[in-house]
Amino acid sequence: MTAKPPVAVDVAEHRLGRLRKLAWLLDNQFRIPGTNFRFGLDAIIGLVPGLGDVAGSVASAALIFEAARLGASKSVLARMMVNVGIETLFGAVPALGDLFDAAFKANARNLRLLERHAVAPSIARQTSRRFLFWLALGLAALVAVSVVLAVVVGIAIYNAIASGRGPI
Repeated sequence: MTAKPPVAVDVAEHRLGRLRKLAWLLDNQFRIPGTNFRFGLDAIIGLVPGLGDVAGSVASAALIFEAARLGASKSVLARMMVNVGIETLFGAVPALGDLFDAAFKANARNLRLLERHAVAPSIARQTSRRFLFWLALGLAALVAVSVVLAVVVGIAIYNAIASGRGPI
């Protein structure tokens, strides 16, 4: 006679099952005939300017909140938020953003992160921390380059105006 798994495992598996359905609906529900390319409701509702992207982000947030209830680490949750942020940011660009939204599939990515966390939490946490570190470093470099560029352009404009070569 085999022992029944604890109730907590059944509840967690039930929640994961619901999240799998949600991620499938949002990112992979439909297939373009004759191809293997799939897209979901997230890409379709994203076609509605402004409101569609917000609605897609709210649906994606539900997956993140449920991941938090399932005990996902802070680094995994942060990485999930970054995925939704990237999809929301690029999805806001008319037409091209909708194509990006259909291809990026933040919800499917987040589901994979959560499933990886359920199987091997320490590995998922470590890879998420590494990703967040490199993302922060890249953003810091982008800000630094922007500041340097702004200072250089500002000095060039000041010198052009001061020497009388400016448009004024």
